[in-house]
Order: sequence, then structure tokens, then C-alpha cells
Amino acid sequence: MSISHDAAPGRVIVVGSVNVDLVMRLPRLPVAGETVLGGVLARHHGGKGANQAVAAARAGARVAMIGAVGREDGQDAVAALGSEGVDITGVAMVDGPTGHAAVLVDKNSGENQIAVASGANGLVSVAQVAQSLRALRLSPADVVVLSFEIPADPLEAAADLAAATGTRVVINPAPVQPDHARLLTGAIATPNSGELADLTEMPQLHDRSDTAAAALALARRTGAPVIVTMGADGALLASDGSTEHFAGHRVEAVDTTGAGDTLTGVLAAGLAAGLDLRGSVRRAVAAAALAVTRPGARAAMPTGAAIDALRGDN
Repeated sequence: MSISHDAAPGRVIVVGSVNVDLVMRLPRLPVAGETVLGGVLARHHGGKGANQAVAAARAGARVAMIGAVGREDGQDAVAALGSEGVDITGVAMVDGPTGHAAVLVDKNSGENQIAVASGANGLVSVAQVAQSLRALRLSPADVVVLSFEIPADPLEAAADLAAATGTRVVINPAPVQPDHARLLTGAIATPNSGELADLTEMPQLHDRSDTAAAALALARRTGAPVIVTMGADGALLASDGSTEHFAGHRVEAVDTTGAGDTLTGVLAAGLAAGLDLRGSVRRAVAAAALAVTRPGARAAMPTGAAIDALRGDN
């Protein structure tokens, strides 16, 4: 089941955000208006798009990133992507600061709260995306990955070019934004349970049955599979009028930041390598489990060998 650069017939092309994460691990997460002392601060490379690109690259895919960073403060973020083997030709240097995320993590449960200052991510343009994708010469073997931390217009340009070339699209619809929802039509979606509730306006998702009903409703609306990330409970796939649950793996969760990005990136890597959807989901669920075992969004993102070891593949 291992994926190698030599074996992969397609590429993963990520159009999305590049951030710097300021992560504070706390004894517990604060409620509104509360100050919690005892935090430990760390700085990591992040951004949903960049995280997904790294996850796909570590899983064995050939990956290209399209996004933007600040001209004055973005060199390290771009260099970090390049060090992972990601093609950074499509990452623009623009005037203004690189995007930043403030991430609060409960050091006991690993749960998090995140706030983002978009910075350069808000300056990704339609022209930049179109030029970069045309230079890459998309093919039906490729997978384009989109998420919602950059403006809707360049994402729509990417989706249109993918459709014109028969290229599959995977969308992580986070954070949910009403003006981005139209992009989900025809794309494989990877929401978490909260995002699924927002997208379907079905806020009472009490159990797996409710989640399955909402996932099927979204899949009917988009005309494409929906994969709901469910934390330690794994993931649920809704496709062709039915659902299937993929159980999670038992690990000690340290920091859940980046788990959904890992699942999305590794899912895309599997599809680009020629795995079927169910096989790609299984692999992605295993990768997401490993991704929560160390602090930071990328620190524990696994290699293909580590994913296979957890799954017991030969």
C-alpha cells in the first residue's frame, strides 16, 4: 500500500493559505472573558493549505503549493515548504504580512481554539492562481486541494480550471463561509462535524446517525462524496446514497491542530497515487491519528512508512 514519488501517476496541487502559527499550550481552554495562566508559547509553520501540502508530500505524493506570503516575513515559511519537497514556484511574495494564526491548545485533551489574521492569504489573486495552474498543465491524474482561508474568487478559478481538465477536486470547507459554499458542487468535501452542521443547517448532530444523515444530505446537494472527520472516532464517508464508518486508531492525543489538514492531504495523496476512495480514506484516517501525537500542526504529520506501520500494511 506504500506510495512513492516514482509510483504516483498524479500530483497533489494545493491552492490555499500559508500561515505562521503562534501556539499556546494551556492547562485548559478559556471561556469567553476568562484569562487562563500557565501557558507555554511556541511558534510553528502552518496554514491549512500549507499543512495539507506537507501532509501529502510526507505521504509520498508529488506536491505543488499555490498561495502567498509576506515579502518581508515569509521567506522562512516558503523555505519550510521547499524542505518538504513541495514545489513552491506558485507561492507569491506580496506586500503585507504573512498570515498568522493564534492557536490555544488544552494540554490535557489536545483540543484547540484558533483565530486567524489572513494577511497575505487575502491577496492571493485569480490571475496568480490561473497562471500557476496553467504552468502546471493539470491532468485527470492530478488532485487539486482547496480550503477556505483564501478568497472565494481565486478558489473558483482553480475549480473551473480543474473542471476544464477533468482534474479531481478535494475541498476542506474550513472555516465555513457562505460565499464559498458554491465551490463544493462536484468536489469531494472533508468537513468536520461542526462544519457539516453549518453547511447543512442541521445543528443537532448528537450521534453518528445524525452525522450520517447530514453527510448524505450534503452529498446529495453537491453530487459528490463527503468525508466527515470525527476526531478519535475516525471518519464517515457518504457516497452513492449510503454511508460507511472508518474507525479511528488508539493514540495519545497531544494536540489536535492540523489533524483535519493531515487527513485531507493524505486523502489527496492516495487518490493521486491511484488508490480508490475507500482505500484513500482508510490511509487518511490512520495519518490523522498519528498527527495528533505531538505539539504543532506539522510536527507529527507522518511519512508513508509510518502510516503503513500503524495500519499493519506490508
